[in-house]
Order: sequence, then C-alpha cells, then structure tokens
Amino acid sequence: MARIDYFYSAHSAYAYLGAQELYRICAAHPGTEMVHRPMLLSPVVEAAGGLSFAARSQAHVDYFFGREIERWAEWRGAPVIDHRPTYHDNPLDLPNGVIIAAQRAGLDVNTLSFAILQAHWRDDADIADPGLLHRLIATLGMDPNALLAAARSEPVLAEQAANTQEAIDRALFGSPSYVVDGDPFYGQDRLDLVARALTQPFRPGTWRNPAVG
Repeated sequence: MARIDYFYSAHSAYAYLGAQELYRICAAHPGTEMVHRPMLLSPVVEAAGGLSFAARSQAHVDYFFGREIERWAEWRGAPVIDHRPTYHDNPLDLPNGVIIAAQRAGLDVNTLSFAILQAHWRDDADIADPGLLHRLIATLGMDPNALLAAARSEPVLAEQAANTQEAIDRALFGSPSYVVDGDPFYGQDRLDLVARALTQPFRPGTWRNPAVG
C-alpha cells in the first residue's frame, strides 16, 4: 500500500489548486494512505534557501504568485480572487491545528482542509479567525468547539512543529510537497508524477551534483 505524506500550509495557493486533483488521484488508487502534514511554511522555505515574499523581485512575484495562480485556477476549475489574500500573513497555528485535530479525530479531513483553503483563496476570508473557522466547521457537520479546542492543545501544536521540522529535514522546498513512500515531489504541477509513482515507483535517484558554494 502506497503512502503520501502531504506537506502544506493552510494558506497555500498551490495546495488549494491541487487539492481536488490530489483527492481524485488517491480515489483512483484504492489502498493509498494519505496523511495530511500541515506545517509552518516560512521556516521550511528559509531552510531550503528560498526568499521571503518581500525579498523577491516584482517580476518573480507577479509571475509565480499572480499569473501562474490565475492560469492554474482556470485549468483546475478552482475559483480564486484577483489579488494576494487580505489576511495572508496572519498566523497559521489555528487553521493548521484544526486540520491536524480533525485528522487525529478520524473526521473527513480532506473536505475540511479544502474548505479552509477555499475560504482563503476564493472568499478572501481570515482563516485565522476563530469565528470564521467555527462557522465553517459547523457547516460541515463537525463539532467546532471540540476541534477549535483541540487545535490549541499541546499535542496538536507539537505535531505541527514536528511536521515543520520533518519538512526541513527532508529538504522540502515549500507547499505543497507530496512524499510518496519517501520520494518527494514539490508542487501541484507534479501531481501527474505522483499518480505514476503510486503504481510504478520511479527508479532511485543516482544524480550527483558538485557541492554548492
């Protein structure tokens, strides 16, 4: 049985754009185990040598965090707003924690995770707002009080920290990253390769580069 460790943050544009395709791929490969691994994105990007949003050039931001989002949204049929979300820099502990808590409770974490991502990217909602999360969770027929309390608990916060550290240790570049039985794929534009890896794993990597720096 193949396993996908799905590393992402609750405010990730490309996690949102790839989520439904990821779920479709898993459904098409019965027996696949997918584990949501919400993480804090900034430390992962920094550890991999990436730049913060503010440190990137305008051309880079406009292309990768603008035009590419628009095109992939159209391709995936996933509605998005036409600007960087208003609350994009708010803390991720609570929305990440809600996803972790739902998974620990055996709830429909796929639906909840997508609803949070969609609220951020389609509705420009503040997913760090407990009131917004309370309403969203309730509409899905889950217990908002229980999930919000669990999201703030030490075990859930520790799991988020462990996910973040594991992403750093695995040298992942950002969100989303899909690790299929130990083989990492970065970006929702690699989902075709993820699907292939579920049925026919790629040969082990042998490429060696000279040391950088």
